[in-house]
Amino acid sequence: MLKRIHINQQVIKENAKTGERLPVITCKTYKSNSYYTELEIMDSDGSVAAKVIYSPDKPLSCGAKVWIETRANVTGVAHDYPDPRYAHRDDSNLYPCFT
Repeated sequence: MLKRIHINQQVIKENAKTGERLPVITCKTYKSNSYYTELEIMDSDGSVAAKVIYSPDKPLSCGAKVWIETRANVTGVAHDYPDPRYAHRDDSNLYPCFT
């Protein structure tokens, strides 16, 4: 079943304004929406492949309150990004992130 993970920026802003800690991470399927402050993405073996974390009281040094952590290999695509310093995809290549 396809799952889409969504970060609700409006709830992040509302939490900052009111001091509440409502969940901002949503996992959506065609059947339901589930809400979380931390979400684990599992690999096919049942091991944690990545975590999505909402931590408004201890943000990263850059100020991010929501981020993804993984020890898995990561590849990325920057479609038609105008700055040549960033990786681009052609039909056969995905570029690794921090190999």
